[in-house]
Amino acid sequence: MFQIDILTIFPAMFDSPFAEGMVSRAKEKGLVDIRVHNLRDFTSDKHSTVDDYPFGGGPGMLMKPAPFFEGVDFIRKTHPDAAASRVVLLTPQGRCFRHETALDFSKRPGLVFLCGRYEGVDERVAENLADEQVSIGDYVLSGGELPAMVIIECVVRLLPGVLGSSESLVGESFSEGILKYPQYTRPAVYRGLEAPPILLSGDHAKIARWREEQARLRTRLRRPEILTEVPAECGEKVKKLEKGYEDGNA
Repeated sequence: MFQIDILTIFPAMFDSPFAEGMVSRAKEKGLVDIRVHNLRDFTSDKHSTVDDYPFGGGPGMLMKPAPFFEGVDFIRKTHPDAAASRVVLLTPQGRCFRHETALDFSKRPGLVFLCGRYEGVDERVAENLADEQVSIGDYVLSGGELPAMVIIECVVRLLPGVLGSSESLVGESFSEGILKYPQYTRPAVYRGLEAPPILLSGDHAKIARWREEQARLRTRLRRPEILTEVPAECGEKVKKLEKGYEDGNA
């Protein structure tokens, strides 16, 4: 079973997101175990203080290192299966989370997420406790809880047996280095808007070519930077599509 532990000062935030949908079904199947821990349980003062003023001055409050270190120690002592889990600090300063990151995380024994708040977390947590720092985008949120939810959703769906069919993962956006082609379903005409006739032709070879062309075009228009940042396993796929574009086959 894949193990996920979360350290946060707002554990109730995780109740609803994981009570419905795909993650909930994965939990019911026994494919993933998600444990949420309150950081205040790992403080030593009567007020359960998790933050303090930053050394050297500055605005806001900084989260103290002790609750994070004590929390991870507790997780590893009480749940030996989490000893090899990768510790991830959610921070705007981390590397950007991508599909390749989700694949990597899904192959780990488990994950421990450290959710910061306020002006950030004491640097000793980042340097000496976290195995890596991750961001879900170039913007700032109030804390690491929402990023943790996003990453967990991405990772859990990649675990074997979670989705009804492994084919559901094939051809998804980013899985082959490009965005997914546009899709349509019944009715063929709605309010005068028609689905592409080629999709109704029954010619699977032509449909496959159309989808590749549309995927390539969509990526060039919407996310051109992806074509220069393709992971190695996707390289041959994109090279093939790029050659077709250059030869005028689009």
